[in-house]
Amino acid sequence: MPDPRRIAVVIPALNEALRIREVAEGALAECPNVIIVDDGSDDATVECVADLPVTLLRHADRMGKGASLRDGFAEAMRSGFEGVLSMDGDGQHAADDIPRLLDAARRHPGDIVIGARLRKRARQPAYRRLANEFGDWGIAWGCGFRIADSQSGQRYYPAAVCTLADVPGEDFVFEAQILISAARRLGVGVVSVPVESRYGLGADPDSSPPGATVPAFRRSHFRPLHDLYRITSHVVVQVWRHGDVIAEYRRTRANPPRIHDPDSDVRRPEEAF
Repeated sequence: MPDPRRIAVVIPALNEALRIREVAEGALAECPNVIIVDDGSDDATVECVADLPVTLLRHADRMGKGASLRDGFAEAMRSGFEGVLSMDGDGQHAADDIPRLLDAARRHPGDIVIGARLRKRARQPAYRRLANEFGDWGIAWGCGFRIADSQSGQRYYPAAVCTLADVPGEDFVFEAQILISAARRLGVGVVSVPVESRYGLGADPDSSPPGATVPAFRRSHFRPLHDLYRITSHVVVQVWRHGDVIAEYRRTRANPPRIHDPDSDVRRPEEAF
């Protein structure tokens, strides 16, 4: 698999004081190169990781997840790393899955690898699951092939994708567009590795009184109606520019999601196409 010493883990962070230290320590256990991009947090996010051996980039004002990823990619490429593995700062992604994503990257060199939330999907709120499936449908049309969990923020990007210039779109739109740009401009494919959905309630022993129950993760910054509208309207423009919309749709339908899960019988996600 790609040598963890030759890649960087990039973690965009906006008001992640609840879980950012846990996320950073988990990433450091798998990879010594962690870049945290603080997007103008007004809580204790920065203080929570100040003593950890990470590279910390800070935005004076909030610029969005797209800007955080761009800056994290640029820092990783300046440092000579061969790829970037992105993780959200809210604790939804398990660092234990990093070796599995890197194994998929080894077996599918040059492709983007997505940690697809296909395991224990019942834990995922229904509205999020439906939003993800709708997003998968539209983004697939833009790429020319279907993708399992195109909205997951846990991904491995090879250096060629990290250095793509002029990738339009901000916030969550950037994560959709970089898949489309990589597919259309570089011929890069996408492989999904099933990971567990991490949602719901749980006890937080570090910050709660004994017996208290609090949200295990902070409320998602992703707003299904608002952000899906932005992603969808953006992708529609991309699809229209490619021309021959019906032929593109047929091509997309003919290319099912690629799943890398050698230790499981799972071969296809639940789909809504």
